[in-house]
Amino acid sequence: MAEALLTAPPAKAAGRRPRPTARERARGRRDARGAWTLLAPSVVILAVMVGYPAVLMVVQSFTDYSIKNKVQGTLADFVGFANYLEVFTQSDFPIVLLRSLGLMVAMTVLIVLLGVLVAVLMTRLGRGWRITVSVGLLLAWAMPPLAATTVWGWIFDTQYGVVNWALNTVTGTSDWTNHSWLLNPWSFYMVLTIIVVWQGVPFVAFTTFAALGQVPGEVLEASSLDGATGFARFRLVVFPYLRSVLTVVLVLQVIWNLRIFTQVYALQSRGGLVSETNVLGTYLFRQGVGEFGVTSAIGVIMVVLLLAMSWGYVRTTLKEEEL
Repeated sequence: MAEALLTAPPAKAAGRRPRPTARERARGRRDARGAWTLLAPSVVILAVMVGYPAVLMVVQSFTDYSIKNKVQGTLADFVGFANYLEVFTQSDFPIVLLRSLGLMVAMTVLIVLLGVLVAVLMTRLGRGWRITVSVGLLLAWAMPPLAATTVWGWIFDTQYGVVNWALNTVTGTSDWTNHSWLLNPWSFYMVLTIIVVWQGVPFVAFTTFAALGQVPGEVLEASSLDGATGFARFRLVVFPYLRSVLTVVLVLQVIWNLRIFTQVYALQSRGGLVSETNVLGTYLFRQGVGEFGVTSAIGVIMVVLLLAMSWGYVRTTLKEEEL
């Protein structure tokens, strides 16, 4: 018995995977080559359309490259971090950055909350009303940002706006006659927020409504029988099923709302004060003409900021794929 134990082969370590055979390794290499062959066109397109401009922007941010170098065909001088120091110390960029972050937070919170509420409401509506609400959301979502801004600009117009007329009618005075909503920065931000939220809610509503269809009805019925209130059912039962979807929606809204441009530029053209209403997109656009080095530095800062905000979601996604 003792001799048999001494001559017995050692037991395999628990949990250790068996080594792949030569045929399995060959098949894995063949599958990898096939996958890379299919991905090659997309990788090349991304490298040309995204990779090259990104690398060029980073390189130019460390130089004094300007329109003069482009016209004369001369090389720019390396200036190190001088462009970044100028952006943060000798320009309005810090104020514009704080303003953009504040607007992004307000818009994102309103869009996500209203979108989820509309999605929950759609689950309670009958077929006819749900179709009506869906059509209205689609119309708001499908309208181009410039067209939507033009329409809302007429609604808040100084002389012919519906808002001024309605306020005069309700108050019975003429205090709101020729009132400019875009001249004051705070009312400018209010109009801007209304436009962006109005066009952002449909995406969140449709996405959340589709995710709500994946919540098992038996679980909701059981929680209702246990006496859970509507808010408790949503927080403890429904929300765990929506967490991954809402995370993606939240990250997308943060990115989209931080780089808004069309709505701000169009409202500024209708009477807004540019110096007090610039956001990152319009500030980058209005930066000194031909100052490519400083402009590239601002672009790099924006990219780093967006990557930092979305890194939590990317890290969570990678962890889930490893499980």
